[in-house]
Amino acid sequence: MITSGFSQTPEPYKKKVLESTEIQSLFSYYAQQGVHGAVGGGLGSEELVNTTPTIVVTVPLNEDVVLTVDSGISTYTSASSSNINPFMSVGVLGTQAKANSTSEVGLSRPQTWAASGASSSNNTGSNLVTMPIGTPWFASSGASRKDALKHISASISESSDDRNTIKSAELYASTEYDYQSFGFGAGWARLFNEKNTEISLKAKVYLDQWYPIYPTELHEYGLYGTDFLNRGYFNGVNVLNQDGQTTNAYLPSQFTEWKNSNRSSGTFSLSFSQILSRRIQVSLSTDVVYQTGLLSTPYHRIYFKDRPNYYIGDASFIDVYDTTKNFGVFRLADDIERLPESRVKIPIGGRLNMYVNDWLTLRSFYRYYFDDWGIQAQTASLEMPIKLSMNWTVYPSFRYYEQSAAEYFKPFGEHLSTQQFYTSDYDLSSFTSSQLGFGISYKDIFTNIKAFGFGLKNVDFRFQHYYRSDGLESIIYGIGVKFVQ
Repeated sequence: MITSGFSQTPEPYKKKVLESTEIQSLFSYYAQQGVHGAVGGGLGSEELVNTTPTIVVTVPLNEDVVLTVDSGISTYTSASSSNINPFMSVGVLGTQAKANSTSEVGLSRPQTWAASGASSSNNTGSNLVTMPIGTPWFASSGASRKDALKHISASISESSDDRNTIKSAELYASTEYDYQSFGFGAGWARLFNEKNTEISLKAKVYLDQWYPIYPTELHEYGLYGTDFLNRGYFNGVNVLNQDGQTTNAYLPSQFTEWKNSNRSSGTFSLSFSQILSRRIQVSLSTDVVYQTGLLSTPYHRIYFKDRPNYYIGDASFIDVYDTTKNFGVFRLADDIERLPESRVKIPIGGRLNMYVNDWLTLRSFYRYYFDDWGIQAQTASLEMPIKLSMNWTVYPSFRYYEQSAAEYFKPFGEHLSTQQFYTSDYDLSSFTSSQLGFGISYKDIFTNIKAFGFGLKNVDFRFQHYYRSDGLESIIYGIGVKFVQ
């Protein structure tokens, strides 16, 4: 007897790239202090506190495709950016306002001071008048003292059946008070030599938009022109010269508003990774970054060495302007930071990871960086994960960095008005920095701890202390918790 039909051969089993949905909750706390605030032209408080909660959700769409969504909000308070508008009105007796030592921390909100330095709250004389004060050393009460950056990104990756080729695409968007960004990118990776070798390519584009905010005195000049001292904010406000005398000579005529407030960035990345042995893996990578548009920060003040000095506030503090004894006077800007409208940045880096034994791994990294603004930099770091048990690992780490200054950088008050480009942002200065860190990780191998149907996969906590040779110092706390379905 002959029968006919179709023979079905079972398809070979194909393991999913990602077996189940993962949810990762991240939180970081960052606090810094320093003495070179860029809003004050390279002088003043750099105190800043930033908190960043983030949620990352990774979902397998099928055996080959994985979707990742990353969203969060970064909120900060900043003494430096608060001084975009540093001027506050205070009540004083007579014509002078002097703060006693107990008022050093009192500039975060308007105060009432007497000429003798004592509080005038018990004085009801008719000679109580108001005057504006400001200082680069303490936060003002302006709205710019705090902001929030909200971001979201979505990426999707697809692996080939043999898991040797991975294609990816990404979208990104963020917004804050004076800036918004939109980005997109794509990537390709290929594994061969029995997955011991990997080459990857990535390309990203960001299309950004500034909504420029200018320092108060320059905003008023841009709004009213040469008559600005008699109108708007300056109407009825005394401007002082270096000797503390009232004058109407202040004229920041070099200031003009930016006509192009767009910024575009493109990045092309190439990386190569090779497993050399059971214990050693190396990788090399390089990026080419091209930026164009408004690359300056519109509210960074500049003070020229060849121009007279002008102030608003209490004349008695002019002689101690560049010290923390200055409680009540602010120098008016000559212009804002000006930088070229294009920049090319090229970092070249390498990693060497070594498995030493069952409890110790070494992860080392080196990168050399240069750009067409004259900056050259080197970074070296070492992390040593130490496995204490099946569940616990600690991560001591150290990072060293050094860079040369951009050719457009000079410290506070050292630029000349004849220059085309200038900045006093110490991020573009010559400095060295070190960062010492420590982390601890708990891994729940069997995901025994459950929450809303998800099992705990791991918990990471990290602490880092950063110090820069120009006096900037910061601490960073970070915690991450990952759950799997």
